[in-house]
Amino acid sequence: MNGWMTTALIVALVAAVVVKRLRGEPLDARELLGAPVILTGVGAWSVVQASGHLTAADFGWVAAGSVLGLALGAVRGRTVEVFECDGVAWHRYTGRTFLAALGTFALMAAFGYAAVRAGMHEEARPTTLSIGVSYLGEALAVAVRGMGTGLPFAAQGARR
Repeated sequence: MNGWMTTALIVALVAAVVVKRLRGEPLDARELLGAPVILTGVGAWSVVQASGHLTAADFGWVAAGSVLGLALGAVRGRTVEVFECDGVAWHRYTGRTFLAALGTFALMAAFGYAAVRAGMHEEARPTTLSIGVSYLGEALAVAVRGMGTGLPFAAQGARR
């Protein structure tokens, strides 16, 4: 997939997730984890495809960046409002979620800058992997909070 097509796909997927979560939506495990798993998978596949050109240091940076992205996503996920509506758990982004997103973006940008300065190859830094891992951390934090409410998750495709 060429660069523009990948960028358009990422922007469309992220925009769709953000718009839906601004309005609020029922917690649905498949919806919650779908986009993060797809993005993480595409990013991981990109790293695997380039693995012949990558060094051990590249893989170290990928691992460290993935752990950092997962942790920062989980922090962001703690700012998502989880509430009851129609007898099931729902979730919605808040102003704090966007503040956390700005902070996590700044930290990941600083990490990426350090990685590049240390010689990390571009092929080891797919944007899809960074975004996917971050959203995965958020999704896991929201899922744990949703389960903690004792409310059921919504049936697949349930909408208000």
